[in-house]
Amino acid sequence: MGTKYKGTKKEVNALNSLIKITRAADSIRSRVQSTIGTTEITESQFYVLDALYHASPLTQKNIGEKVFRSGGNITLVIDNLEKQGYVLRVRGKEDRRYFNIHLTKAGRKIMDRLFPKFLKAVIDEMNRLSDEEHKELQRLSKKIGLKS
Repeated sequence: MGTKYKGTKKEVNALNSLIKITRAADSIRSRVQSTIGTTEITESQFYVLDALYHASPLTQKNIGEKVFRSGGNITLVIDNLEKQGYVLRVRGKEDRRYFNIHLTKAGRKIMDRLFPKFLKAVIDEMNRLSDEEHKELQRLSKKIGLKS
């Protein structure tokens, strides 16, 4: 279902495109998250751990940029992950104003278990697209995602 707004063709097309992109992303995200099937960590915590799993250590700012979360939200997520023993904050040596966030052994262990499930779910969801459709989706997503 699209917008009920009765504007110009350009306005209606823009709104309908945004609605479809948002609904598709939300739908895929929901199905992927349900396949991980964990109550141990939240979705936000998973994405922070995922960023660290592939590129530890990172600063809180880097993590926020990778997972598209605000600084305050990232601080809370990292606080909770630290309490659970999944990450460790280490003050930067070059610039002591910043903390580097490291994945702990416990953090790596949970991601060793969860990431393969996540990856399989993503592949299952995206298998509907051909290689050419993947390239086109990536090209269009990059085009609309870039700031002018």
